Amino acid sequence: MKSFFETGGVREQAAPAPAAPVALRGGTVTVTPAMTGARIAVYDSLAAAPRVEEVDAGDLGEAIEKVASRTYNLARERGGGVPYTIIREISENLIHAGFSEVVVTILDDGNTVRFADQGPGIADKDRVFLPGFSTATADMKHHIKGVGSGLPIVKECLSFAGGTVDIDDNLGRGTVVTLKVTPRPKASEQEIVEVDAPPRLSHRQKQVLSLVMELGSAGPSAVARELAVGLSTAYRDLASLEEAGLIVADESGKRALTERGVTLLDSILK
Repeated sequence: MKSFFETGGVREQAAPAPAAPVALRGGTVTVTPAMTGARIAVYDSLAAAPRVEEVDAGDLGEAIEKVASRTYNLARERGGGVPYTIIREISENLIHAGFSEVVVTILDDGNTVRFADQGPGIADKDRVFLPGFSTATADMKHHIKGVGSGLPIVKECLSFAGGTVDIDDNLGRGTVVTLKVTPRPKASEQEIVEVDAPPRLSHRQKQVLSLVMELGSAGPSAVARELAVGLSTAYRDLASLEEAGLIVADESGKRALTERGVTLLDSILK
């Protein structure tokens, strides 16, 4: 029998009430309470039972926000480095499964985040990483940003940061998406890096950093618009700056400067 870890956090959890299909009418998505929740299981140790939180929401839009923000915060508390943007993109894609029996598992001190659902599954897993490919209906697009670009951006950003994204079939039906990033250096090592080896930034990354300072906070859309670059380029630069500890995401996905970012930008401007 497969373990909770191996099954993406589904088998050992009590299953919620079965969800009815999503009803799409007139640009809105009608859902039942069972379809807008999720369970988040946090493993402090694989030798112990996980801490489980229930996330409830009234509609799909609220479900996306709550699942993304709570997952990010719990992983970050454990020391994980999966960017908020990546977690948000995967949370948005759960709309395809109608949020059916969603379980999010946080492992490896927050550096592995696994999303599992009991939806219709993905028949062609390779094509989902092709730019422009999407199965979203017109109604779903009201809730999903950047339709056809989300998973390609997730793969590109994680690859750039030395991470991976894997998509597998769940037990019975549904999909399991696993995000992994390289663990962050320990606090003592990070202090040495910050003092002795400030990150080397490209000219565009310096522009992004300056823009975040000028606007107070900025997301990928604002960066793409203000600097006249592609959305995937904006995502990649923000992910790189976040990985370097120069910016941090809030619950809306916008980035603000960290103390280290302010210090580095001051030295650049001087």
